[in-house]
Amino acid sequence: MAETSGFPAPGTGPSPATGTERGPATGTLRGLGVSPGRAAGRVCRMAGPPRLPDPIAVADPARELGLALRALETVAAELSARAKKAADSEAAAILDAQSFMAADPELRQTTEENVAAGMDAGHAVDAACAHHREALLAAGGHFAERAADLDDVRNRAVAAVLGLPVPGIPDPGHPFVLVAEDLSPADTVTLDPGTVLALVTERGGPTSHTAILARARGLPAVVACRGAMEIGDGTWVAADGTTGRVETGIGEETAAGVRREAAAERRRLAASSGPGRTSDGHPVELLLNIGSATDLGGGVEAEGVGLFRTEFLFLGRRDAPGFEEQVAAYEAVLRAFPGGKVVIRTLDAGTDKPLPFLGLPEEPNPALGVRGLRVGRVRPDVLDVQLDAIAEAARACGSRPWVMAPMVTTAAEAAAFAVRARERGVTRVGAMVEVPAAALCADRLLRDLDFLSIGTNDLSQYAFAADRQHGELADLLDPWQPGLLRLVGGCVRAGRAVGKPVGVCGEAAADPLLATVLAGLGVTSLSMSAPAVAAVREALARRSLARCEADARIALDADDPAVAREAVAREEPA
Repeated sequence: MAETSGFPAPGTGPSPATGTERGPATGTLRGLGVSPGRAAGRVCRMAGPPRLPDPIAVADPARELGLALRALETVAAELSARAKKAADSEAAAILDAQSFMAADPELRQTTEENVAAGMDAGHAVDAACAHHREALLAAGGHFAERAADLDDVRNRAVAAVLGLPVPGIPDPGHPFVLVAEDLSPADTVTLDPGTVLALVTERGGPTSHTAILARARGLPAVVACRGAMEIGDGTWVAADGTTGRVETGIGEETAAGVRREAAAERRRLAASSGPGRTSDGHPVELLLNIGSATDLGGGVEAEGVGLFRTEFLFLGRRDAPGFEEQVAAYEAVLRAFPGGKVVIRTLDAGTDKPLPFLGLPEEPNPALGVRGLRVGRVRPDVLDVQLDAIAEAARACGSRPWVMAPMVTTAAEAAAFAVRARERGVTRVGAMVEVPAAALCADRLLRDLDFLSIGTNDLSQYAFAADRQHGELADLLDPWQPGLLRLVGGCVRAGRAVGKPVGVCGEAAADPLLATVLAGLGVTSLSMSAPAVAAVREALARRSLARCEADARIALDADDPAVAREAVAREEPA
């Protein structure tokens, strides 16, 4: 599609999935636990996408084109309206991106061409979306992640053409465990935690939008759970968002017991407070992942911000935010933690997270292309303005933020960024470790940097050569993978050797049990979504540093993530 959309050139890939009815399932299903917590209730399956009737002979092409284009315009407007009402910046950015997809000129053009070729409105929209979906999947990386978003645009537009209700969250009239093939961002942001007890999906991965938004809402969630859609509506199930286990056919009495235990755990966690500490007083900073100052509400007690994703200020725009606008956004976050730790990540975008104003060319493999710090090679002005704005915000509030660059790969890149940032007034300079080369050379990076922060999501993707949205490879992205933990351990050893902190800001930090392993490896801070803080705090407080170190050794010695998790879980806290 056009540069304004971020769609790559067409390639190959499957068409959008369609729902099918299956028989019931019993026993235990296993998926990936991506949002901690336990819940139990009756299943309610989400209906599949609208089915198109057979193609019809088009008597009035102008009428069909009008129907198709109005449907896309309606979807774009609805998604934009939902973005404005979203409770957090992450959800708003995702919905804005979907709105841009529905309004994209090339999607419109392809739809027009399909009508001109004789298709009716519904099939014209469906074929246009399938065409561009193939291009997204072929491009891989972040583009492939957006294929599910385009599926949702397709489903909503086809429903509008056919005059059918938009696919959405079911309303059975009682609390339920929602089971779906996958969830769109537009559906996930509307979930009511008072009604939806937990999420179970057949597709998705640890870094899918379903996982990210479930964590932000504190909903237990299991993804990549094969056979989930075979569970019959009304079946009693218990879902564990930590272990990824889904027990089916458990009975109402067992479900009530799970609910009582989960409620007691929530009350206990709500009463927890204070800094992150092991039982013998070893400090592990507990920090927040945010996209803007609006994400700091809710009264969560944290010690600061470990990942301020500044790209949410840039996404969904055709022009870069100006200097003054950036200063105001950074200052708002710094003032929320006077004297506290705030780690600001410079713009993490590029051809894998397309921003029209960057003017970057299309690439055959965007995930391995110009992204993150590499954008500074072709648009140094964007990074310079951002660093100037951060420095000005720091001066205005008397703060000393920690500033890090994404996608740092070599010692030379680290050194160059450090010089650039310090020349512009930034005094604490670090880097994200998202590339195996950076992890393996962490000691070299720390010659010029003050700290490192490990982004486990991307580090997993690159270390295991597994696309973050490839459902069949979701197990490779399990943060308990011993290979990933070994990379983390190497970074920590490099930091210890020179007395510099090394934190984790990937979603691995939100797993309470894994957090104890990371503390045992020597990680100095853990940054996560707000709802995860209390459970991680409690998990650390129940274990001594020696127990955490023993857990780390157990996890490192395991052959696969499931064995690692189960072996650590069997150990008694001490």
